[in-house]
Amino acid sequence: MDRPDVSIVVVNWNTRPLLLDCLGSVFATVEGLRYEVWVVDNGSSDGSADAVRIAFPTVHLLENARNLGFAAANNRALRRMRGRYALLLNSDTVLVEGAVEELFRYLEDHPGAGMACGQLLNADGSAQNSVAGLPGLLSLTTNESLLRVLFPRRFPDKRRRPGNPTEVDSCIGACLMVRKEAMDAVGLLDERFFFFLEETDWAVRMRRGGWRVCFVPHVSVYHLQGQSVGHHFHSRMLFHRSRDQYFRKWYPRAYPLLTSAAFVRILINAALNLMGVFFTLGRVRGLREKTTLNLRLAAWYLRGRPLEE
Repeated sequence: MDRPDVSIVVVNWNTRPLLLDCLGSVFATVEGLRYEVWVVDNGSSDGSADAVRIAFPTVHLLENARNLGFAAANNRALRRMRGRYALLLNSDTVLVEGAVEELFRYLEDHPGAGMACGQLLNADGSAQNSVAGLPGLLSLTTNESLLRVLFPRRFPDKRRRPGNPTEVDSCIGACLMVRKEAMDAVGLLDERFFFFLEETDWAVRMRRGGWRVCFVPHVSVYHLQGQSVGHHFHSRMLFHRSRDQYFRKWYPRAYPLLTSAAFVRILINAALNLMGVFFTLGRVRGLREKTTLNLRLAAWYLRGRPLEE
């Protein structure tokens, strides 16, 4: 059997309807390429695995007994894939015609690029942040809007999409194509990251290994952002824990300063939110929710950031 051009990998955790839509878009839009599809189910309880077996019997299905996280689950398929490239897809993405082929063609034409991503879109077609700067003291202590103005390459703004493909610090991992040769050179995803920043860590290793990380703006993919993880305290806790791991790994000497700055930033946000609640007499639901979230995060930091919450 000929080697596939692309191995498409989707990790799922209790998002059955989204997963089926994602897989449907794969089979409906990918043409002219040899490809295989892998689904790694992270111990879902909503019947996702059985639904995949029935609706898409050609998919390679790997089932985990529990939620292993994004990195470890992807790695199960990446160790088994046969393609020359891997396309990592979130279960809440929907491909449009030509997207996979365009990413594949870009990497084929640019052998020094280790990974590439396209423009992520909301359901209404508006742009999402598709690339990211690297976490550090500057991002912890400075307003993100100001950073986008002062350092547009390091902190890209979704409202200013470049006209041509460009090299970036890191791609958002919702739709990410990676060269197998680059994976073999720098290693798979770091499984110490349960969820969030695993693709950022990967991009850092790619760049340090001499590979370029690229954004291809004319490639579009719909991403129903956050529906696979949610916007609540647990997801923010996972993000802070991953950022903590990132700092510990890449900035060991500055790690105490960075974690202290992260905690101070939470306290400042909580104070500003409380002021907003006070001056609006508590009538703005969003401000109340942000206040509660930041106060819970501050309490979690004070308890030593326990693994279980």
